[in-house]
Amino acid sequence: MANGLGALRQRLSQPLRAPWLLAAADRLLLSSRSIAGPRDEPHHVLLAPAGGGNIGDQALVEAFIENVDGRVSVICRRPADYSIDDERVRVVPLLSLVYGDLVGHVRDLRAFRELLRTATTFSVVGADVMDGGYGYRASANRANLARRVAEIGIDSRVLGFSWNASPHPVALRAVRAAAATGVDTIVRDPRSAARARTDGIAPVIDGADIVFLARSTDADTAATWADRVAGPLALVNFSGLVPADGGLDPYVDVVRALRERGHGVLLVPHVSRPGADDLPICVAVADRFADDPDVVLVDRLLSPSAIRGLASRARITVTGRMHLAVMSLMHAVPAVTVATQGKVEGLMDLVGAPQLCVPTDRLSADLARVAADTADAADDLSRAIAARLDEVRGLAGRNLERMPRPVRTVTSG
Repeated sequence: MANGLGALRQRLSQPLRAPWLLAAADRLLLSSRSIAGPRDEPHHVLLAPAGGGNIGDQALVEAFIENVDGRVSVICRRPADYSIDDERVRVVPLLSLVYGDLVGHVRDLRAFRELLRTATTFSVVGADVMDGGYGYRASANRANLARRVAEIGIDSRVLGFSWNASPHPVALRAVRAAAATGVDTIVRDPRSAARARTDGIAPVIDGADIVFLARSTDADTAATWADRVAGPLALVNFSGLVPADGGLDPYVDVVRALRERGHGVLLVPHVSRPGADDLPICVAVADRFADDPDVVLVDRLLSPSAIRGLASRARITVTGRMHLAVMSLMHAVPAVTVATQGKVEGLMDLVGAPQLCVPTDRLSADLARVAADTADAADDLSRAIAARLDEVRGLAGRNLERMPRPVRTVTSG
């Protein structure tokens, strides 16, 4: 009964969720006069992605915080979506600002307006949520908010995002309008940039994923896991979003290929939440190797800094999640990655290693073979990736142009 009433409310509220209607509310309620306030110190308002059980989303938010000076207000859906241990940071749950109907959006706009009274910048974490691939309304709402904030005179940007070959028309119009209004649109790989320009988004800023700027590592937590296996370390992740023909067998073949080459394997979940949970498939693969002490399941989500600590010790990564690939590549670790949403191919172009991509429709046929080939050539690949990293970090730095940057030492531990 309750589920039926919830579904009915959702259907009845659909007309009130139209992005054009929410954008009209933005124009009415957000003005230069309504957000007038003191701006003597840097205050960055960051619109975060979904979070809540996603290491990649947490890594994106933490990388931003780590690389700006001043206060940061992180807007998210729910209070538990992000855990940030930094006295400069305030987490502000405003579910309906992006995901709600007109009534909720207007309510959350009032709180948003209060944040803007002292804001010196407004940033949207773009990642893979701007082209409508995961819901066009939320994509358009993010772009429309950035546009309105730029119109009323606050430095506004969409941080490094991918752009697929078939964007939703509503999302496309919103991002195109935001860029034309003065929002910095930083695209995180050359293929996405080419698509965005073809789609009439201008200007486009060529960049890279902001996580390439992250510096902190948790070496102690990484050691407690890495030391459980012998041999060169392989990080392996299987995404709960990526179906595989043949059931578990393609994934088992990956682990077997790495073990045959002497690698100790850590099975590492990267996302664990309803509808997108890596843990069950990682558990199932681990069960197939229950008698092998050098195949170990990491049975919980680790922090981004712990993942970077593991990556710094790894020789190879195999993953269905892009940000595990990023946090491996930033340490020059070749990362065989299942390509989804058109975002991975451009990442590998940046580091000069297109052979590390495995399309989803070739997963069963190619994933274990590419993992084996990459393990055999890992040292040469690592050197080639390392030669590109200064350039990639420079591109990632374009996300934060004009922003005050901190002067502090980041230590591991």
